[in-house]
Amino acid sequence: MKLLRYGPQGQEKPAILDAEGQVRDLSGHVADFAGAAVSLEALDTIRKIDISTLPVVANPGRIGACLASVPNFYCIGLNYAKHAAETGAEPPKEPIIFSKATSSLSGPFDPVVIPRNSVKADWEVELGVVIGREALYVSEADALSYVAGYCTINDVSEREFQIEKGGQWIKGKSAPTFGPTGPYLVTADEVGDPQKLGLTLSLNGEVVQDSNTDDMIFGVAKIISYMSQFMKLVPGDIIATGTPSGVGMGMKPQRFLKPGDMMEIEVKGLGAQKQTAEAAS
Repeated sequence: MKLLRYGPQGQEKPAILDAEGQVRDLSGHVADFAGAAVSLEALDTIRKIDISTLPVVANPGRIGACLASVPNFYCIGLNYAKHAAETGAEPPKEPIIFSKATSSLSGPFDPVVIPRNSVKADWEVELGVVIGREALYVSEADALSYVAGYCTINDVSEREFQIEKGGQWIKGKSAPTFGPTGPYLVTADEVGDPQKLGLTLSLNGEVVQDSNTDDMIFGVAKIISYMSQFMKLVPGDIIATGTPSGVGMGMKPQRFLKPGDMMEIEVKGLGAQKQTAEAAS
């Protein structure tokens, strides 16, 4: 299934994409997509609905983030071999885990707002993983059975805030609009192997990131299993699994977002995003 949310910000309704690509309203069956509403059990209930009986939304308008909110917005750092190389970092021996503020969650076509005092705003196409059931002390062999679905994420980052201000990376990852997510939550059964997905990001029409999840140092199953040794993952948690090479910080000379820049982001099979950067008021 491809699940999505449409409507003005703060007034989104849940929907599903049918086989013909039409948006079908699910609000008569589901309040919204968040937390327990994207658990494996909840998704099984949606699967039993005859989609052809749902109202067609002829003009859905704005598409919101595929999740209304998230309990936790986790991220994995330096998780692509070529990206680690471009930053000059040693490949990590264990997954590097950090968080984005949950308030950074935003729609896939909403503007990305460059925060006040920012000088190094950067882009990062990533595969997002949404957890579908509680995961604690999970084996790598079983880890993918805890996944509700996958989505496209742009892990927008402010590198000066992240690296040069001291402390933890979360400061550079958490500004409002720094977490464009969606357009779809694609259920795991439709995706298959998450280590065989192409990722691209274009800046003003120029492809700057073009890779595949097979370049991950730690695959999705390893990430979930590893994280579950230290914390309990819960339904609706999202994990951004790292970005491939081609970020602005890794370019020579470095290149960062400025107002008017346009980003087009896609993870193959999970849907495309498009955002224009604008300055904070």
